[in-house]
Amino acid sequence: MIAIFPSVLGVRQGTRDAADEFHRAGHEVHIVDIFEGRTFDTYPPAMAFAWEELGQAEMLRRALAGVTGLADGFVATGFSLGCMLAAYVATQRPVCGVVMIAGAIPVSAMGEQWPVGVPAQTHSMLGDPWREQAEIDQTVHDIEAARAPIDVFDYPGSGHLFSDPTLPDEYDAKATRIMWDRVLPFVASLR
Repeated sequence: MIAIFPSVLGVRQGTRDAADEFHRAGHEVHIVDIFEGRTFDTYPPAMAFAWEELGQAEMLRRALAGVTGLADGFVATGFSLGCMLAAYVATQRPVCGVVMIAGAIPVSAMGEQWPVGVPAQTHSMLGDPWREQAEIDQTVHDIEAARAPIDVFDYPGSGHLFSDPTLPDEYDAKATRIMWDRVLPFVASLR
C-alpha cells in the first residue's frame, strides 16, 4: 500500500497521475487529502491556506488521521509539503519506507526521530527555488542516525513539482521518467 501526501496545491491531476504510476506497477494507493478537496493553481494562496489557516499542527493531525484505516507497513510518499507529512507519519506509524519528491524534511526539526532501519529516497531538482540543501543534509543525518539507508537523487533543472505535467513551467518529462525508474523498484523492494 502506498499512502500519497500531496503538495501544498492539494489533490490535483498531478497527484492522481502519481497514483496511476503506482497502480500500473501493481500497488494499492491511498491519497491523503488533508485539504478536504480544496486545490490551488498557484503557491501564494496555497501557502497562506496551509500555514496560516490550518497551521502545521493541524496538517500533521490530518495526515495521521488520514492513514488510520491503513494496515502497518505502508510506504509514505510525499510531494513537497507532503514530504513533511510523509516523514511525520513515518515517526508515528510503522511504515516500510518513505519517498520524498520535491523536498526533504528532517524529522528532528519536528522534535521527532526517524524510525530505526526505515529506508528512504528523496528526489529534487538542483535549481528548484524551494530547495534547501541544509534540510536535505539534515534529513540524511537524521535517517543515517537511525541506521537506515537514504538515497538522494538530484536532477538538473529548476522545476519544483517537476513530476507534475499539469504545471508546464515546472514539469520535466525526462527527469520524471528517471524518477519513476528509481521510485518503483525501491517500493517493490520493500514488499
